[in-house]
This record gives sequence, structure tokens and C-alpha cells, in this order.
Amino acid sequence: MSTAARVLVIEDAEAIGAAVGSALRDAGYQVQLRPDGRELENDLARFRPDLVVLDVMLPGRDGFALLEVVRRSSGAGVVMLTARDGVADRLRGLDRGADDYLVKPFVLAELVARVSAVLRRLGRTPSTVQVGDLVVDADSGVVLRGSEPVELTATELRLLRYLAAQRGRVVGKTQILTAVWGYEDYDPNLVEVHVSALRRKLEENGPRLLHTVRGLGYVLRADEP
Repeated sequence: MSTAARVLVIEDAEAIGAAVGSALRDAGYQVQLRPDGRELENDLARFRPDLVVLDVMLPGRDGFALLEVVRRSSGAGVVMLTARDGVADRLRGLDRGADDYLVKPFVLAELVARVSAVLRRLGRTPSTVQVGDLVVDADSGVVLRGSEPVELTATELRLLRYLAAQRGRVVGKTQILTAVWGYEDYDPNLVEVHVSALRRKLEENGPRLLHTVRGLGYVLRADEP
């Protein structure tokens, strides 16, 4: 059974829900999508989410009403989404127990980062990932290869955190662009340049961990393909 954190996404805009679900799956989470909160009680009992991404403007019960259900029935974290940018709405959600609040339109990478931060605060996801002799501590930003520290730029660290979360899985350039830079329309060469730089630094103190899978993308794993 997967140990990945479970995220329930309740969003009535199909395109937004699909994009959010895809970004969270790419980040390594188990995801369940719902267009409204009609099944919320059942989802909380059966799916047992570690976190709920909850739109405010929903058909039937709105996000504030659903937030109360989550707080009565579950210890899950809650990140609320809304097109409203009024301070009163944000305070209303936070006062009722939301852990974070994101105003539409938002960058998918920011949503994933906020979800990850809430899960870490709640102790629902490990902050340290190990791949072979490589240790990546997402909270402190410390990276070790064996006992040797690896000095990375901020972008290289974001890239390594993402690849470490996806360890063992092949991820394409578009997935990396979305997760690390927040957009899909950057030049893919940007990924190649940073992967090459990251690979050089990782290989200074050990064998190759960051592999290229021709025509598909990259994978972080301890064994050679």
C-alpha cells in the first residue's frame, strides 16, 4: 500500500480540478477529485485524506460549510481556493480552521508548495528523503551525499526536491517546468541546463543517481537503468 499523503480536491471547475489533480499527482500524492461536496462525509471516512483542497464557490454546500464538516469529522489539513480576493473572505476561512488560503488565479507550483508545507506542519509527510547515499531534507534545505554536503543554488534545490519526491518515477520536462518554475511554456533547454548542473554536483561525491531516460525525461534512483 502506498505511503504517499492523500489529498482530496473539491473543485467544480473541471479544467482547474484536473490541473490541480495532475500537479499533485506529479508531486507524488494520492489524489481524489470531486466536483462538489455531496460525498464529503463518505470521502472523509473511506479515502481518509491527509489534506483537503477546497474551493469556496461550490454548488450546494459552499466551501465554508464543507470546512466545518472537515473540522468536525477529520484531522485533515485544509487549503482553500477562491476567486474572491477580499480580506474578509480570507479571514473567514482562516478563522473557521483553514490552514492556508490561495486566491485564483494561482500558479500550480505555489499550490503544490503550500499543500506540501501544510502536510509537513501536520507531520503527514516526511521532510527527509533518501535515495541511495543521497539525503535531501526538504525543511532545512540540507543535501548530503554520503557524509559530504552538496551546495546547491535555490533553483537546483527546488529541482532536487521535486525529483526526490518523484524518486523512481520518470518525469518529463513539462512536468518539471510546471512543478519547479510554475509554467509549461519555458524553453525545455532550461531543464536540461539545470539537470546537467545538478548532476555534476551530485556526482562529485558518488556514482550517478540522476538518469536520463531517452525520449521520456529524468529519474532519480540509486540503481543504474
